[in-house]
Amino acid sequence: MSSSYSKTVSTARDYYNSSDADKFYFNFWGGEDIHIGFYETPDDSISQASRKTVKRMAAKCENLNENSRVLDLGAGFGGAARYLAKTYGCHVTALNLSEVENERDRQMNKEQGLDHLIDVVDGAFESLPFEDGSFDVIWSQDAILHSDQRDAVIKEAARVLKPGGEMVFTDPMQSDDCPENVLQPIYDRIHLESLGSPSKYKKMAKDAGLEVEEFDELTDHLPHHYHSVLKKIENSDRPKKLGISDEYIKNMKKGLQHWVDGGKQGYLSWGIFHLKATA
Repeated sequence: MSSSYSKTVSTARDYYNSSDADKFYFNFWGGEDIHIGFYETPDDSISQASRKTVKRMAAKCENLNENSRVLDLGAGFGGAARYLAKTYGCHVTALNLSEVENERDRQMNKEQGLDHLIDVVDGAFESLPFEDGSFDVIWSQDAILHSDQRDAVIKEAARVLKPGGEMVFTDPMQSDDCPENVLQPIYDRIHLESLGSPSKYKKMAKDAGLEVEEFDELTDHLPHHYHSVLKKIENSDRPKKLGISDEYIKNMKKGLQHWVDGGKQGYLSWGIFHLKATA
């Protein structure tokens, strides 16, 4: 299966399939929601803030109801899919490249009695295995950055959206005025040559025939979130107890600090895109 993936996607897949990454993200990055959080107060926990992002995104969607079909691109452990299925009664297809994460996802779906509303699919999102016009809503949180064909991801999302359908997503990005080369430590950490940016995603959306309804700019939450995760690691002995390798934690701390620094220096951007397919 992995032979059809690009080198960039295969690298991300291997990383998230590793035992260290699985244990770390599940135990330190919000549990069910392993994405950047929306911090209403500085005292919000990582899991609370992560779920608030999900709620803020869902509130922007007009097409969420018991008849809706939703596609979550890069679903992680499936927290958003379960929230949407439980709250709106919609059917969610959770597409994700990590088979290890997907097994956790399927188990939690069963435990919460939601497996009849959620299908977990192993796969990447540059070439979606779905018919044109299959979904009312495309959802994605902090996942598209892992593709080196982001324009293809947006075009595929547009292809499988129904007329009048919506796409709502977040992604860690570089700012539109980011100087060259300053983000190399981040690129090296996540094995990428670039990040998207607000203006690039707006152009991709237009090229794919999608209208940009809104970009809800929330950049300040990005360094806050990475700092919160970093402090949680530094103040805990759980990584060793969980069997997470010292080398992994060392590299994670270094990587998190790069994100904090980039955010505080104004080189990064983050927020919620709300796009719509023409009716």
